[in-house]
Amino acid sequence: MTGFNIKTTVAAALLAGTALAGGAQAQEVNFWYHFDNADNPMSALVEKFEAENPGITVNAENVPWNSYYDQLYTSIVAGTGPDAALVKLNAQPRLIEMEALEPLDAWLKDWDGTAEIQDNLLTLTASADGTHYYLPVQYVVLYLYYRTDMFAELGLTPPTTCDEFRDAAKALTRDTDGDGQPDVYGFGFRGGKGGHDHWASLTLSREGVGFGPGELTSEAGVAGTQFVVDLFQKDKVFPPSAPNDGFKEIIGAFQGGTTAMTIHHIGSSADMVAALGDKVSAVPVPECGGGRWTSFGDESTAVFSAAQDKDAAWKWISFLSSPGNNAEFNKATGQLPVTKTDSASWDGHEKRFVEATVNSLPFANFLPNTSETADFANTVWPVAMQRALIGEITAQEMNAEIEVLYND
Repeated sequence: MTGFNIKTTVAAALLAGTALAGGAQAQEVNFWYHFDNADNPMSALVEKFEAENPGITVNAENVPWNSYYDQLYTSIVAGTGPDAALVKLNAQPRLIEMEALEPLDAWLKDWDGTAEIQDNLLTLTASADGTHYYLPVQYVVLYLYYRTDMFAELGLTPPTTCDEFRDAAKALTRDTDGDGQPDVYGFGFRGGKGGHDHWASLTLSREGVGFGPGELTSEAGVAGTQFVVDLFQKDKVFPPSAPNDGFKEIIGAFQGGTTAMTIHHIGSSADMVAALGDKVSAVPVPECGGGRWTSFGDESTAVFSAAQDKDAAWKWISFLSSPGNNAEFNKATGQLPVTKTDSASWDGHEKRFVEATVNSLPFANFLPNTSETADFANTVWPVAMQRALIGEITAQEMNAEIEVLYND
């Protein structure tokens, strides 16, 4: 009997050791994201996830936006990339080329939350061949912000066409302090990285203008870019800093009264209202040259093919796109939730900005979902736009550079 007990004890100890060893195989998810908001909810979401998923640890790293993709691409090549990350659609083709993404279709098929995702979002964020590499987590549509107080002062109404836009911008560009120089400008143009959406709304709206062969270098395509250049060089309705202005500059100028209009999305609306109250509103971008074009702004998550534990990474990103969690995520980011449940009860934005978003959806669009778009957004467009604005190249030459990128 004593011998049996010893053997049993040893066996139990061995089994316990095996279980311990199995438990010691930590399920870790290294997750990259980028939040500017000081009210960052990620720690609370991680804590909730880890409580619901014992044994999985999430290491969430907030990477600065200005270097986000440079760091992401470099880390993937070096083999030190995250297991999952926040990603935009224009980065998808390059990530696919790098064989960096794990398809999500098998998980989506078995996930109860798939039916909760807004009907068109999984279609919009799918790859060119229909494979799903991205799980939507938030979205926005760009529209035109305008200062209602400045418009009322001059008896102006929000512009609906490019001609009305130019007239309003010229009227709103004024010397209000009497020093002989304008101190208020009609429009805050984002000439730095990320400003391609401003240019696109005033250029890609034109009939027959896109990124296909000969479209940007056509008469209509060049006219669109020339319209932007003329607003700066001839009409002088952009601040002098416009060629280098980024997000912080255009928003700061608008809130501070240096500009009367700018283009962004509902993610800025809470700060706008906090700074300006009812002195700010929004409408869809103007019709230019026969049509309208505005950017559908996506933000999704992805699991990377080199992830140490892909199932754990999927559990984490699907958690972020589930009802309740997705609402908390978007309360901090200021964008719109992707789940039907959270959307139905959404009160995170003022009604006028939600309406401007919804009214812009019929003509919301994407840049081409190709590998060239990452280069366009990160380098080709900002460099060419800055050079065109300061007169180093013509509108024709700028569009020709983009044409070569997409069609050479």
